[in-house]
Amino acid sequence: MARPEKMLSARTVATAKEPGRYADGGGLYLSVSTGGAKSWVFMWKAGGKRTEIGLGSLTKVSLASARERAALAREAVGDGRDPRAILKPAGAVPTFGEEADTLIASMAANWRNAKHKAQWEMTLREYAKSLRSLPVNQVTTEHVLAVLKPLWTSRHETASRLRGRIEAVLAASTAKGHRSGPNPAQWRHHIDKLLPKRGKLQKGHYAAMAFGEVPALIVKLRAAESVAAAALEFTILTAARSGEVLGARWSEVDLRSKIWTVPAGRMKAGKEHRVPLSHRAVDILTAMQRVRTERNEHVFPGRRAERGLSVTALEMALRRLKVENATVHGFRSSFRDWVGEATDFQRDVAEMALAHRVGDEVERAYRRGDALKKRRIMMDSWAEFLGSAWRGSMPELQSEASGED
Repeated sequence: MARPEKMLSARTVATAKEPGRYADGGGLYLSVSTGGAKSWVFMWKAGGKRTEIGLGSLTKVSLASARERAALAREAVGDGRDPRAILKPAGAVPTFGEEADTLIASMAANWRNAKHKAQWEMTLREYAKSLRSLPVNQVTTEHVLAVLKPLWTSRHETASRLRGRIEAVLAASTAKGHRSGPNPAQWRHHIDKLLPKRGKLQKGHYAAMAFGEVPALIVKLRAAESVAAAALEFTILTAARSGEVLGARWSEVDLRSKIWTVPAGRMKAGKEHRVPLSHRAVDILTAMQRVRTERNEHVFPGRRAERGLSVTALEMALRRLKVENATVHGFRSSFRDWVGEATDFQRDVAEMALAHRVGDEVERAYRRGDALKKRRIMMDSWAEFLGSAWRGSMPELQSEASGED
C-alpha cells in the first residue's frame, strides 16, 4: 500500500517548534533542530539501507518546492536510480550526514574490524541525528553543543568519542572546501571552555557496579528472557568486552571442550584469546542454538537477517532494568574487584582472563601458555558466585532479539 503524501499543512510547517522530524509522507520530512532551524529531508532505502539527503532549509525551500523535489526523488528511486544525482546540483554543499557517510566509507579500509565502522555509523546516525540534514557549512558550535550536552555527564566516554567524530567530519569537509573557519567541534580552546570537566576520580574509568550487587542483577537478566539480556549475562560471565561478545560467531565456539576462541582480528590487543566457558555460559549458548538460523552465524542474533545485536544492545538491556550506576564495560572491573577482594586467585590469572598483557616484554617472550586450566577454575567460581541469588528454573529465551539489531 502506498504511503500517504501531503500530510503536513502550511500552518504546521510554520509553527512546528519541537525538535524532531515531521513526516509529510512519501519519504519527505520537515526536520526541526534543537536550535529551532528547519530544513527538508528526503529519505529512501537502497539495498536495505536507509539513506537520506537534505533538500534545503525552510527559508530557501517552500513546502510546495520540497514536495516537487521529493516527487522527482521518488520517481528516481522507482526507476532504480540514485535520487542524489537529481537533487544535488554540481558544486552544491553536502549535508553533514552525507559528509559523515563519505568519511566513514573512506576510513573503513584502515579499521581492524567491522566494529569500529559500526560504532562510527551508529553514533553519527543516532546521536548526531539533528546535524545530518544541515548543510555542512551551516553547522555551528550551538548545533554541536546541542548534540553533546545530553550525553556529557551521563555517558561521557560516548560523548567524548562522538565529539571527536563530529570534528573529523567537519575537518574533512573543510579540506574539501565545503566550509571555512574554525571547527565548531574542536576541543582545545573551544569546546573545553563550554562543557564541564570530568571529576578527577572518574577520569578514564567506566562506572562499575560493586561486585556484591551483580548476583541480584543476574536474577533480573535471567527473568528478562531476551537475547540482549542473555548476551549481557554471557558478557559478565566471561569478563569479555562487549564488542567481542556482539561479534561472536558459532565457528568460534567449541561446546564439547567448553572453549570460546576469539580471533586476533577482534581482540583489542590483536592476539587470539581463548575463553573457558562455565556451565552457565554453556547453558546460554545451548539456549541460543535453539534460536539459531542458517542465515545468521552470530551467536547473539539481531532482528535483521545476517546481523548480530547492535552496538547499543547491551547498554539498552541495562537501561531497561533501570540500572543507572553501571556500564557494560564496568563489569570487567566488578570481576577484577571480586578476584582481588573475595578470592585467592593469582593476579596474573585474572589479568589473563581480561585479555590484558601480563609482565614486561622479556617475561611475555618466555610465557607460552595462557593459564587456561587455572582460568577455567576461576571462571567456574565466578559463575557460581553470580548465580548465588538465583532460585528459579532457567527461562526460555525469546526467538527474536529484544528490539535491537
